[in-house]
Amino acid sequence: MTTTAPHPSPTKALKDTHPNHGPRLPLRVLPLTPAVVLLLLFLAGPIAYCVYIAFTDLQLTGQAQESFVGLDNFTRAFRDEAFLNAVWLTLVFTVLSSLIGQNTLGLALAALMQRASKPVRTLTGGIVVTAWVLPEVVAGFLLYAFFRREGTLNAILDWLHLPSQNWLFTLPILAVSFANVWRGTAFSMLVYSAALNEIPKEITEAAEVDGAGGWRRLWHITLPMIRRSIGTNLMLNTLQTLSVFGLIWVMTRGGPGGRSQTLPLFMYEQAFQNSLIGYGTAVALLLLLVGSLFSLVYLRLLRTEV
Repeated sequence: MTTTAPHPSPTKALKDTHPNHGPRLPLRVLPLTPAVVLLLLFLAGPIAYCVYIAFTDLQLTGQAQESFVGLDNFTRAFRDEAFLNAVWLTLVFTVLSSLIGQNTLGLALAALMQRASKPVRTLTGGIVVTAWVLPEVVAGFLLYAFFRREGTLNAILDWLHLPSQNWLFTLPILAVSFANVWRGTAFSMLVYSAALNEIPKEITEAAEVDGAGGWRRLWHITLPMIRRSIGTNLMLNTLQTLSVFGLIWVMTRGGPGGRSQTLPLFMYEQAFQNSLIGYGTAVALLLLLVGSLFSLVYLRLLRTEV
């Protein structure tokens, strides 16, 4: 009489072969430990401390110890006309310079460079990328020299016998928005250039044979096929634009009369010029919330595939 060895149960066999089972799990987690520690130390830690400060009346000077004030800093912000003005100007600055300016101009440059000759692509790409790699402070000084009363723009207008004005005084938010477009369009151009290169030429050639014009090909073929790149570019550009500080500070310092004071400049003014660290930190958290809302919207749009 012969006996056969009992076969192991499927559950036991799965446990024995699963790569994350038993002592192998700590070995797989171990390489991630330094990154997790650094994130907790330099990202989660400061954010948690800022959340704590936002609920206190901490000041830089004239105070022995801070005290807990609850939501007073946040209610103060929404009752502050200067804060509401900064919120409005931040939205205007973001829409003009990021959603419309950098995004549209970057796509247009990428599309034009697809059909341009190699020397033209090299020259155009070099000029646009040079503006992007300039430090923010340097770009701010260049655009300040361009828009100031005795600057380059007014010199060109005078030469053309057109009326000139002090652009940094009459239209400051438009001036800083143009400056941000000038500096940041290169990123959108590079993103869209890579996306357009991934579109099969057979599809566009077939559309041309069928008689589709340039605008129809753009609307029905190009934009749907690069939709994920558009969403990613919009998200990254929006988050970067919300945090622009040095460019505006060098050109206008938020003036005149707060007409170009976005949330980063308002936060800096309250925290370090008025010494209201608690109030300034509360404004910073509200700015973080605005950026998170934009990110959630874009991520929601990216979930839908063509």
